[in-house]
Amino acid sequence: MPAFAARITGFALLVLTAVPCLPSDWPQFRGQNASGVSGDTNLPLEFGPEKNVVWKTALPPGNSSPAIAGARIFLTAFENEKLLTISLDRATGRILWRREAPRPRKQVIERPANSPVSATPATDGANAYAFFQDFGLLAYGPDGNELWRIPLGPFNNPFGHGASPILAGDTLLMVCDQDTGSFLLAVDKKSGRTLWRTARPHAQRGYATPILYRSSDGSQQVIVAGSFRVSGYDLKTGSEVWWIRRLPWQVKPTPVVENHTLYFVTYSAESEPGQQEIVPPFAEALTKLDGNKDGKLSKDEIVDTRVKNRFEEYLDLDNSGFLEERDWTQLQERRLGESGLRAYRLGGVGDLTESGFLWKHSKSLPNVPSPLVYRGVLYTLKEGGIFTSFDPATGEVLKQARITGALGDYFASPVAADGNIYLTGENGKATVIQAGAQWEVRRVNDLNDGSKSTPAIVDGKMYFRTYGALYCFAKKD
Repeated sequence: MPAFAARITGFALLVLTAVPCLPSDWPQFRGQNASGVSGDTNLPLEFGPEKNVVWKTALPPGNSSPAIAGARIFLTAFENEKLLTISLDRATGRILWRREAPRPRKQVIERPANSPVSATPATDGANAYAFFQDFGLLAYGPDGNELWRIPLGPFNNPFGHGASPILAGDTLLMVCDQDTGSFLLAVDKKSGRTLWRTARPHAQRGYATPILYRSSDGSQQVIVAGSFRVSGYDLKTGSEVWWIRRLPWQVKPTPVVENHTLYFVTYSAESEPGQQEIVPPFAEALTKLDGNKDGKLSKDEIVDTRVKNRFEEYLDLDNSGFLEERDWTQLQERRLGESGLRAYRLGGVGDLTESGFLWKHSKSLPNVPSPLVYRGVLYTLKEGGIFTSFDPATGEVLKQARITGALGDYFASPVAADGNIYLTGENGKATVIQAGAQWEVRRVNDLNDGSKSTPAIVDGKMYFRTYGALYCFAKKD
């Protein structure tokens, strides 16, 4: 059995049949297919530590979001150097079980915005599936019994991971993009057996969670946004069906799909106007710069100050101490990538960069928060509290403004229900916006604690995770 294959425990034969997730459940990052949309109603406008609290449960820190199905809530946390998967009772917030994952290594994360537990678990209604960058994948049954484990890594991602696992029927999917050796993995959720593993040689560090798409012929695809391209993979085989080129590197927001149209946003400072100078071919660069003629470029041989300043952290992908042909080719791709909010018509095969293109918007682009499509309007949230509504058919800006009283950084993505959109700032400001082309701020609430987690909305209740707790809010009679 390959080294990355699952180690099946004795509990595997005792797996309980999962209760199928309902359309009202929130079984993964950002709910059903990462859309961020719930059909719930009668939600509160005012909420906080002293207002409309159903329960509050203290938790260890973590950037992951709650996954909710049936009577259970699942999330991950980090405490005293331990990696934890936690299950809570949805009605009371009582912690049902905590399980520690193995931690054979401790990856150094070079940016404090991330943490070892940023991936949100996925659930099928009974079992939980968690990913940790310092171990790999684990599956737990309803009572916290370990079903299987798949060691993965170590990973070459200096900023840590951000993508979350998702379920497609009985298939669990996980994308592991990194500076070398990126791949998309599909495993059988019941046994942990690897179904396929597809290399993503173009991809560097990436943070977007995969989403699913069913084409007009009935086939199901997995869509992954990553360095330089968005790709659609056949769910059964893992083969790449189509792709869209000319993206920047280090993609963070998760795409959304609506009515066979894909909306995705990518931003990189390198892709700003004036930053996209042409990088010569590697052979030409060697002729000009390779003084000792060893077929690679050391930092001392680099002339461009910007390249030299970013040599170790961004350009030397395999940490060899040199820029080799792959490093240089990726640098070329990065300088050609274009930041933008884009819309593409799905349904084709091969290169859709031109044939599927609908429109592109290039200003006020989010770095981390994912776009939202809700009741016929497309929304984006940029760091600094800039909220924008678009016509999803044309890309026309309908309204753009700063959210007074809730400025600052945003890592959580917008979610929507009950005619409102809910935003969570890193500073703990939770804003309720009346949805619509000419959206309006209805209320800015204060959670009195910071947050990087995207909230969940299930059965008339809202679940907000702060740095120190998980809150359940609902309207009180």
